[in-house]
Amino acid sequence: MVNVNEPMLRCESLGQTYHSGGGELTVLKNITFALEPGGFLAIAGPSGSGKSTLLGLLAGLDRPRQGRVLLDGQDLGPLSEDQRARLRAEKVGFVFQSFHLIPTLTARENIQVPLELRGEEAGARARADELLARVGLGGRGHHYPAQLSGGEQQRVALARAFSHRPRILFADEPTGNLDAATGATVIGLMSELNRELGTTLVLVTHDPDLAARARRIIRLADGAVVHDSAAA
Repeated sequence: MVNVNEPMLRCESLGQTYHSGGGELTVLKNITFALEPGGFLAIAGPSGSGKSTLLGLLAGLDRPRQGRVLLDGQDLGPLSEDQRARLRAEKVGFVFQSFHLIPTLTARENIQVPLELRGEEAGARARADELLARVGLGGRGHHYPAQLSGGEQQRVALARAFSHRPRILFADEPTGNLDAATGATVIGLMSELNRELGTTLVLVTHDPDLAARARRIIRLADGAVVHDSAAA
């Protein structure tokens, strides 16, 4: 049973440093916020501001040096690598700038992969075809990535990310390799799926126009939060 009063995502006093040239490079400083289930958050800021580092910590892809992250009420800190991987497989979807489709699989087969990895082969094809239609590619399921445009590949990647009905989806510069019109289409689809399915959405972008599509914007500069629209 989902507790709607519990934040889907919470980070507390989050900080990250890396060793660099015999010293330490501080990438994130004291990041604290919570995001409700079904929320749509954009993490914005210039290149080098710490956006992608923050996303990696929020998704449990990396461990922070300070603070903690709770994903759907689960503290990621005490979890092993395998436990965090299982949590991601169950609850998290990803969309990246570079699509990351498997070139030897068709669009339909790419979408089926997360379901098959979860042991949900039955119904995987029907679910893939449903999502292909939803992202406007109903007749392209048999095509391989090389036969699709960049925008079409990103729509396949988006359908794949939603295939296992994740509780939260992280998107890292998902329109970075697309022209403005195609990028707007992809973000529009993400927003629609966020509303219709109730999936919490966290979008990392340097583009203020795309960030403006979100219901909440957190802006970073030099690894720190300089603006949170929820506090405005």
